Amino acid sequence: MSMSNTLVQERYSPSPANADAPPAAPGRAARGQTPIVPQATISARALIGVVAIMTFLASLTIGAVALVRAAALEWQSGVAREMTVQIRPAAGRDMEMDVAKATTIARAFPGVSDVKPYSREESTRLLEPWLGSGLQFEDLPIPRIVVLRIAPGAVPDISELRKSLTEQIPTASLDDHRGFVARMRAMSDAALLLGIAVLVLVLLATVLSVTFATRAAMATNRHVIEVLHLIGAKDSFIASRFQRHFLQLGFKGGLLGGSAAIALFVLADLAGNWFTGTAAGDQFAAMFGTVSIGVLGYAAILAQVCLVAMVTGATSHRTVNRTIETIQ
Repeated sequence: MSMSNTLVQERYSPSPANADAPPAAPGRAARGQTPIVPQATISARALIGVVAIMTFLASLTIGAVALVRAAALEWQSGVAREMTVQIRPAAGRDMEMDVAKATTIARAFPGVSDVKPYSREESTRLLEPWLGSGLQFEDLPIPRIVVLRIAPGAVPDISELRKSLTEQIPTASLDDHRGFVARMRAMSDAALLLGIAVLVLVLLATVLSVTFATRAAMATNRHVIEVLHLIGAKDSFIASRFQRHFLQLGFKGGLLGGSAAIALFVLADLAGNWFTGTAAGDQFAAMFGTVSIGVLGYAAILAQVCLVAMVTGATSHRTVNRTIETIQ
């Protein structure tokens, strides 16, 4: 064994006088050992708190993105299976006859499983949220709506259906809701990009926090690091101690933040089940679906905890190596 390795072992091993003493309890340094990295310090606890807060915020973002994407996919699947025929009133044409003719054409068209024509009263009620109730709609040119539902797995020829309707009913127009589906898809993609951006910001904040914490820890024990470096201890030996220490801190902070976010989503899911059947619960479910982020959402949060821990360890390792290079 070389002289430098012997000195390192003597510096960070129990003294010969205590060789026969029982081993120290797990997680506690043995008597005579001097850790390179200070363990229970204010900066370490502060770093755990910062990482926990960052991970919690990122986990909330991941959960929100999962909810938005699930709701958007549900809306897209529901809207994509429906088409709407709008029949505008025109002078010299019988509205009821045009509605009946459109219904007959749609029911006979391949790929259409259900057709529902809206009566004048139903069409009027559709306008009440915008125009209010109690108004006289008799003199208004209110169009009539016929809703078509596509059969599961069917791909109807929309162009042919549109042509058949306009040839026999000039005032009819077919809307396959492609524009609405495209907007929903764009909103879902924007939510995903926002979640990725928030995660990147969290990782950057974690890198900065760990960098400052690592430099503070090295400044505290700089004399020990210099001695080890001068007597020939390998840089990898010193860096591994810091990496292990900050990896543990990052994992603790990430686990705290991720666990808090998971608990919050679980409570929200339970609360949603409690309010199922109420007016508020039904309205919320109609807009956002269930509050559960699913197995993939929880797996993404746990993966983020591991990612934060690895980023913490890698950042400390890189900071130590760059700092050791400055020691002459």
